[in-house]
Amino acid sequence: MSALKIDPIQGAQPQGLLKPFLGYICASAVAIIWATWLVVTRSGAQSTLTVFDLAALRYGVSAIFALPLVLYFKPWKSMPIQRIALLTFLLSPIYILFVFGGFVYAPAAHGGIFMNGVLPAFTLLIGWYWLSEKVSVMQLVGLAAIIVGACLAVADASQLSLSSSWIGDMMFVIAAIFFSAYLVISRLWQIKTLQILMCSSVINAIIFVPVWYFLLPSGIAEASESQLLIQTLYQGLIPNLLGLLLVATAVRHVGPAATAAFMAAVPSLGSILSLIFLGEEPGLLGWLSLMILTPGIVMVVAIRKVSSK
Repeated sequence: MSALKIDPIQGAQPQGLLKPFLGYICASAVAIIWATWLVVTRSGAQSTLTVFDLAALRYGVSAIFALPLVLYFKPWKSMPIQRIALLTFLLSPIYILFVFGGFVYAPAAHGGIFMNGVLPAFTLLIGWYWLSEKVSVMQLVGLAAIIVGACLAVADASQLSLSSSWIGDMMFVIAAIFFSAYLVISRLWQIKTLQILMCSSVINAIIFVPVWYFLLPSGIAEASESQLLIQTLYQGLIPNLLGLLLVATAVRHVGPAATAAFMAAVPSLGSILSLIFLGEEPGLLGWLSLMILTPGIVMVVAIRKVSSK
């Protein structure tokens, strides 16, 4: 048997001792990328760039790199039009404008809490309601921990006099519902990487970028070169393309449970990075929120994967 398994998109799959090591490296890299994205996006939302600019960078730049792959491999041939439409909608500008809008009102740490943190809870509930998936006692405990952690984050914002933070938190929650539905559908339909790139990047770029260019307000002309460069990299390339491949590699080599456990670190890591780079310091309730939320995420996601094997 060959030592390497080759896939036209995902590349070589190393075996032996290198396999789990590579998986853990990829999972760690994704956690760092997503936590850094929270800080970068909050910085962009506070700059001269509008949320429409950020969305245009996300879809337009990623589409430039995804389009050749999509045209070459033609993933639409194995995907019904109804599925293409629904997947495109769930990852559409409606979803991403809620994400970017949240960062206008709420600190970066709340993005980690109300998107990355609450996301597993919504995914669990949607899977239970829609797919009749069983929910264990441990998952219910984790779900309760996530709810308590989120409530503490809201209370912390109130104590810190962040009066508009709740608006951003609600936007993050709506975005998390969109993305949770996408995750459930992806698992149900076994969506491939190229199909995701086609729907999330290429089709949405075709729809949104012309509307943005001709009709929506923009602050790109006033943005600094450094801000524009980092937003281009982090909105258009790193999470969308590199992050996607790293997640796929991590899941393939160490499994979904271990990968999910690493992802649970994103809210805490994002809070630390936002403190260092943005000076956004959570209060006592904010840190307590993360201490309760993080194990709750692990119980909902990682334990769920283990019990389903």
